[in-house]
Amino acid sequence: MILRLALGSLQARRMTVGMTVLAIGLSVALLLGVEKIRTGTRASFADTISGTDLIVGARSGSVQLLLYSVFRIGNATNNVTWKSYQDIASRPEVDWIVPVSLGDSHRQFRVMGTSTAFFQHYKYRRDRNLSFAEGEIIDDLFDTVIGYDVAQTLGYGVGDPIVVAHGLASFATHKDQPFQVSGILEKTGTPVDRTVIVSMEAIEAIHVDWRQGARIPGQATSVEIIRTMDLTPKAVTAAFVGVKSPLQTFALQRAINRYPQEPVQAILPGVALQELWGIVGVAERALMVVSMMVVATALIGMMTTLFTSLNERRREMAIFRAVGASPVTILGLLLLEAIFSAIAGVILGVGFLYAGLLFAQPVIDNAFGIFIPIDPLQMPDISLLLGVVIAACLVSLLPAYRAYRLSLADGMMVKT
Repeated sequence: MILRLALGSLQARRMTVGMTVLAIGLSVALLLGVEKIRTGTRASFADTISGTDLIVGARSGSVQLLLYSVFRIGNATNNVTWKSYQDIASRPEVDWIVPVSLGDSHRQFRVMGTSTAFFQHYKYRRDRNLSFAEGEIIDDLFDTVIGYDVAQTLGYGVGDPIVVAHGLASFATHKDQPFQVSGILEKTGTPVDRTVIVSMEAIEAIHVDWRQGARIPGQATSVEIIRTMDLTPKAVTAAFVGVKSPLQTFALQRAINRYPQEPVQAILPGVALQELWGIVGVAERALMVVSMMVVATALIGMMTTLFTSLNERRREMAIFRAVGASPVTILGLLLLEAIFSAIAGVILGVGFLYAGLLFAQPVIDNAFGIFIPIDPLQMPDISLLLGVVIAACLVSLLPAYRAYRLSLADGMMVKT
């Protein structure tokens, strides 16, 4: 009986109730959306590099090394000499090692020098290998493999020429040594999508006529002569290392950190990521608090609506009392109305969330390389939704208690 009364009352006030449900739905969608983006961002960052035991670079902060070597954010404070790289590569604990050289760019996309081992050992999203959408791996000195976003943004295809610029924001280019696109990688959702990949020898080749960041005046070595030169790299920006046994990881890390010839460091990617989340955790919590405040505002709006409608429904409550409804029935009626409104708002909010994810997922993936999975609600999400319904019950207690206290005489009185 009371269920039918509550549903009938909501139906009679469908316009006002609909606006309340919409407000709750939008706030719930925002709350869940923030949580999805937070967890998706963490997962995307964690899945950017998999299967790499150590990252080696010049001594600096571990987060800084992780950011510039993996995510192409920022710059290295210094390079690691090629001799030191070879010393580390020759250690018995090392199973494989991949050099990385950064510093140049192409139309705002980072250029990365590496070896063909990068295509074999770099893994993302746990165990996925790089694959080619078109073309093939680097074969010639001036071949380049480009990421998916580079190809899509600049409209490049296999065989197209690429001229590398010196530095990240420089008008000086290596136009005398143009590259040719030999392959285009499949979409990965990682910084590789926004990277132009060349060989380590190619990095040396385009800098033959450069010293200390500037071109040597009047010097222009031809490509034919460059191909005959010794192009052994002089330094690397960083290196990705895989060890033969996980038990050897920490021993190798200590040995590299104590390397006497120059100041280098080795970091564990997972540990560095945890440090990164510790830094940005304050912003995450602040965003969650803002989202919760939006939900609280919507629930307060629902309470205000109940209070406002209560004055208009005093005669309705009096009639219920006159036909035998107890004060507890009146209390339960308003609580049920609040619960139904909250549940409808939660359902609407979940619908908004998934509709928004369907639209925003490819946009966020393409723009930021962050993959937000569209998966069923997890237990933390369900707990948040239950919390919203419980909070709706709590905020409706005050207007429900006021209705409980309304007397039959007060309800039937006509005020002048």
